[in-house]
Amino acid sequence: MSKSLKRVRQALLDAGLPDTTMEAGEARTAEQAATACGCGIDQIVKSIIFAGAESGGVRLFLTAGGNRVNAHKASALAGEALTRADGTMVRAATGFAIGGVSPLGHLSPSPTWIDPRLMEFATVWAAAGTPRHVFSIDPRLLMSLCHATIADFVE
Repeated sequence: MSKSLKRVRQALLDAGLPDTTMEAGEARTAEQAATACGCGIDQIVKSIIFAGAESGGVRLFLTAGGNRVNAHKASALAGEALTRADGTMVRAATGFAIGGVSPLGHLSPSPTWIDPRLMEFATVWAAAGTPRHVFSIDPRLLMSLCHATIADFVE
């Protein structure tokens, strides 16, 4: 089992939640994950990492699978211009490779915002640290565990 998957499983257990991780097959994209989980695309949580153009710090945006992050809205929330973080920066900040970035179990915490669309569901699915593993969770619990703020940052 990968270190990344172990970290996500441990984060769930540390929060007093059941380990709902599962191997979903190919789940690099929201479309693939939704098919594998048998859910709607907006029930997939995409973990999008941006870097502050001035600070260099990372910011995490958790969005519904069918939505796209609006860079201007995201920058306004972050208080500085943002750029997409590259794979090296994503791995250094989160411990995960792009395509398997979980919203839980990051190596270092970062400011986090969550798409209100995710709150419309009883259960959402997110990457569990690998491109092949996902976990299910109540979006309100996810918001609490990630210390996320609900905000409008999508197109």
